[in-house]
Amino acid sequence: MSNKITNKNKRTRFFHPIIYVMWGILVLSIVVYIISLNNEHFADFYNSYPGAFVRAVLAHITNVFPISITELFIILLPSILAVSIIFIIRRCHPTKTSVIKFTVSTLTAASMFFSIFVLGFGCGYHGSTLDKKIGLKKKDVAPDELAMTAKWLANAVAKESKAIAFEEKSFSNMPYSLSEMNKKLLEAYDKVCDEYDFIQRLTSRVKPVMLSEAMSYTHITGVNTYFSGEANININFPDYTLPFTAAHEMAHQRGIAREDEANFIAFIVCISSEDPYIRYSGYLNMFEYVAPKLRAQEEEYRYAYSLLPSEVIYEMNAYYNFFKKYQDSTVGEISNTINNGYLQMQGTVGTKSYGMVVDLTVAYFKAKISA
Repeated sequence: MSNKITNKNKRTRFFHPIIYVMWGILVLSIVVYIISLNNEHFADFYNSYPGAFVRAVLAHITNVFPISITELFIILLPSILAVSIIFIIRRCHPTKTSVIKFTVSTLTAASMFFSIFVLGFGCGYHGSTLDKKIGLKKKDVAPDELAMTAKWLANAVAKESKAIAFEEKSFSNMPYSLSEMNKKLLEAYDKVCDEYDFIQRLTSRVKPVMLSEAMSYTHITGVNTYFSGEANININFPDYTLPFTAAHEMAHQRGIAREDEANFIAFIVCISSEDPYIRYSGYLNMFEYVAPKLRAQEEEYRYAYSLLPSEVIYEMNAYYNFFKKYQDSTVGEISNTINNGYLQMQGTVGTKSYGMVVDLTVAYFKAKISA
C-alpha cells in the first residue's frame, strides 16, 4: 500500500520541492520590491534590518575564502556551462515534459539572482537619501561654496602628504599590505558607525581581483557583488586610489546603494581613519571629484591646484599617464553603458550619480567644517 502511495506521489510531483521553495522566495522578493518602490520608510526599515541580515550572512560565508568567489565563478563559468550541456545531452531524453522541466528549472535558478538582489541590497536605492539621514542641507551649490570646499580639500591633501612616501615624480606608496589596509578601514568604519547608526556594522574582507590588469580595460576600479556579499577591488590601479575604492565597495556591502552616497561614505570613512595614507586617499580622491567642477571659475581653479605640493601634482599626472593605456577601450565603453543602464533602472541618473558626491561634500563642508 505504502509503495503505491509513494509511486503516485512521484508521478504527480512535476517539479522538485526546491523549485517551489524558490518560487516562494521570488514571490516574496517581488512583493518587497514593489512596496519599497512606493514606500520610502519601508525601504529604509527593510534595508536596515532584514536586508542587513542577508548581507551579513553572505559576507560571513565568503569571508572564509581569501580569493574572490565571484571572480572564480566568472572564470569557471564557460567550463561549467560546457560540462552542464554535455551532461544534459547524454543523460536526458528530449521529451516535451523534460524540456519544460529543464526550461522552468533554469529560469527559476536564474531568478534567484533577482531575489538575492532585492532581499539583500535593492531596497537601498529607494530609501531616504543620505543628506536626510545625516542632517545635511543639500541644495544647489554656489560658486563660492564650491571654491571654498576645493581649497579645504587641497589644504588637507597637502597636510596629509607630509607623511607620505612618493616615488621620484611619480606615485605615492601605500606602506602596508591590502589586509592591513582592510583592518584599518574596518577600524575607521567602526568610528563612523558610532556617529551614524544607519550604517551597518560588519566585519568584511576586501577581495583583490586576480585579473586586475584585464579588469582595467573595463574602467572598473571595484565592484560589490551583492549575490556573494564580496567587495572586490582592482589592484592594478595606483595605491592612492585603493583605500577610497575599498571604502566605497565596503559602503555598498553595508547597504549604501546609491553611488554618490557610497562615494561620500567612503570619503567620511577615509578621513576618519587614524592612518595618514588612508586620510590622504580620501582627501585626494574627493579633491579629484570637486576641483574639475571649478573649471568655469578659472582663477579659483588654478588657485586650488596651487595649494597642492609638487609631489601630489606629479602623482595626479602619473595617474593620467597610467590611464591612457586603458582609456580608449571598447570594453570600457560597453561596461559603462551596462553600468549606466543598471543605475538608471534603479531610479538614479546613471553613471552621472558618481559625481553628485560633490553636492554632498559641499554640504558637509558648510555644516561640519566651516560652521
